[in-house]
Amino acid sequence: MRGEHQLLRDLVAIPSVSGSEQAIAEFVEQWARGVGLEVVRDETSVRVEVRGRAPGETLAFVSHLDTVPPGGGWTRDPYAPAIEGDRLYGRGSSDAKASVAAMLWAARDLAEGGGVEAGRVLLVFGYGEETNLTSMEEAVARTGPIDAAVIGEPTSLDIAVAQRGLMMVDLLARGDQRHAGYAAGDGAFTNAVTVLARDLLALETLFGDRPHPVLGYATATPTILEAGVSRNVTPPVARATLDVRSTPAWTHDELAARLREALESEVVVASQRLVPCETPPGSRLLRVALAVRPGARQFGSPTCSDWVFLRDRDAIKCGPGTSRRSHTPDESVDLPEVTAARAFYAELARAYLAGA
Repeated sequence: MRGEHQLLRDLVAIPSVSGSEQAIAEFVEQWARGVGLEVVRDETSVRVEVRGRAPGETLAFVSHLDTVPPGGGWTRDPYAPAIEGDRLYGRGSSDAKASVAAMLWAARDLAEGGGVEAGRVLLVFGYGEETNLTSMEEAVARTGPIDAAVIGEPTSLDIAVAQRGLMMVDLLARGDQRHAGYAAGDGAFTNAVTVLARDLLALETLFGDRPHPVLGYATATPTILEAGVSRNVTPPVARATLDVRSTPAWTHDELAARLREALESEVVVASQRLVPCETPPGSRLLRVALAVRPGARQFGSPTCSDWVFLRDRDAIKCGPGTSRRSHTPDESVDLPEVTAARAFYAELARAYLAGA
């Protein structure tokens, strides 16, 4: 079995639901030391470094060690990685332990080949990425300067050059609580449900005037609705939770302002830290990546990642696996992609840091 495939099996076999990453972090540290790599493990991340033969830029390969819980619907043990044909099954196999395994083996290949010409290759594997408690912001603060970064997430080894942000918003519509039998005939009356319904219908076209060239339009999707005191009582409050997927065409403050201008409900922004990201115009990293992998498709990613903490660097998102299998029962990854990722990451580092 190829080394990156065995390593991926080992990683998947270690449960690492967000908040319980110590065992897998210790394993990654020991594996890296065992193949002669420089490694630091602390409460923010596991960081592996391959130094160049001369000073230069830092290229980071960034991913995460945690997974979502297994959930239901599995037809196999989520922590007993099984290979069927060219596919490996298990929780985290695609998101994002395939990227981690490929990055570690790429670093090992670079080190055994004498390192890179200049600069350094830095692997940063964080914790808690699948929650709002990700450690990556603090991990990046401890790495020293990073000039460019590859975010390891399942993209089928295509290259995401933009990524949607996420803003969580609550809409609070207020009305009058009455016996439903008297709702229409006892003076002025407002039904909170009706107010909220009008606002929800207005969401479909609310951000249609400012498209992003890669990601299209920002969207606001209702995901939770709450209202009601009893079946024969009109509610004083109706609430909706909105999942707002932003693009670089808007700031989160602008999106919140548009919601407040257009809607009757009170708009409460619950979270807005996951801002959208995009690869900068004229990106040298993207140019080198496309030279190394000329068949890669460029696209805009609808899902968030730790890219947000490297958004001011030259960055792309690229890794083995497909995000449509992420978080699903019988999550899996195609092993030839993991092998291709190992080669791609190593060659990209050599090419990007050649004389950097």
